[in-house]
Amino acid sequence: MPENAPSITAEDFAEQTSRIIASVSSVIDGKPDAVRSALTCLLAEGHLLIEDVPGVGKTMLARALAASVDATVRRIQFTPDLLPGDVTGVAVYDPVGREFEFKRGAIFAHIVIADEINRASPKTQSALLEAMEEQQVTVDGSTHRLPEPFLVVATQNPLEMEGTYPLPEAQRDRFMMRISMGYPDAAAEALMLRQREMSSPLDAVAPVTDAAAVRRLIAWARRVHVAESLEEYAVALAQATRMDPNLHLGASPRATLQLVRAAKVHAALDGREFIVPDDLADLVIPVFAHRLLAARGVHRAGAQPVEAALKQIIARVPVPFAGARV
Repeated sequence: MPENAPSITAEDFAEQTSRIIASVSSVIDGKPDAVRSALTCLLAEGHLLIEDVPGVGKTMLARALAASVDATVRRIQFTPDLLPGDVTGVAVYDPVGREFEFKRGAIFAHIVIADEINRASPKTQSALLEAMEEQQVTVDGSTHRLPEPFLVVATQNPLEMEGTYPLPEAQRDRFMMRISMGYPDAAAEALMLRQREMSSPLDAVAPVTDAAAVRRLIAWARRVHVAESLEEYAVALAQATRMDPNLHLGASPRATLQLVRAAKVHAALDGREFIVPDDLADLVIPVFAHRLLAARGVHRAGAQPVEAALKQIIARVPVPFAGARV
């Protein structure tokens, strides 16, 4: 690690992230991949979109992560009548001081839960764009910084559900990863019935870390080494989506950058200070799929056309040899 590396060790990183995962998993039983994805987005300075049908634990995952970190948390219930100013804040005239005073909106928190984001209008959804990309909001010409770390965990129901709006393409591109919870297996569902008969498991969750510690974990993950050959591999994966005849819209350069950032955390969570090809390949679908559009008329039996195309791309893009250009 460089001389200016954060003042934690690999053992510190492993111990602290294990505590976060255990805390969230105490609420979200049987979904280790979803828990790991949420933590990856937090430590890779990205944002997470959880898309699934109602009642499978989307909001519970977001709340469990928020409860595990001693930091400021705000929940925004997105509804058709929610206004952009409710999210970002508004300038209010003070008749005594004869000047406008900025009143902060709900976006000013370390972890923001955007619940059922696709029930608000596209105009209100777009109020998140600057915040998610630049970690700031601009109101009436004045810019206001958001706290660090800053994570948006948004939940949404499938677009065929009544009363929802599709997320704009620019909004989808701001999310580092999209995941689905899926239904629990029989054992996990039976355990849920027993655990939640008298109380919510969230009531027993206490913070296991704080914002300052999370910033140190983020700094550690940033320094995970990426070989030049693996940078080229990430670019090749992204470019393949732009040339694939089964895809109408390929991955953006932002998607390539976020793929590498997520891969760094993926490697760090596995106890490595360098990434390997599998770190990238394992994350291609959760990082790329929600940004892409299938070509018109493309259908794959038994599979989502975008995910099917991505699996073919992963299979055909050459994987760098071990030890290639470091």
